[in-house]
Amino acid sequence: MVQLWIASLPWLLGSLALVMALTLLHRPLASLLRLAGRTGLGLAFLTLFAPVGQFFGTCLGVNLFNALILGILGVPGFGLLMMLNWILR
Repeated sequence: MVQLWIASLPWLLGSLALVMALTLLHRPLASLLRLAGRTGLGLAFLTLFAPVGQFFGTCLGVNLFNALILGILGVPGFGLLMMLNWILR
């Protein structure tokens, strides 16, 4: 019985440490997951906008940097990317 308790002690301590770490990092992890979801939506939008944008004479690259800007700033980020595309042309 004592050997079983000693053998399971590292697993119990590891589980307790994991629960404590997840409790402490709940807000930062939630923010990172939200940012990852918004970046994914920005990437999907850029993918859908690429063929349509050619008709308007604009071409935004479908890459992670542009998607991250859209994920952080949203619609104003799209305006920023369009203005940068226009200025740097």
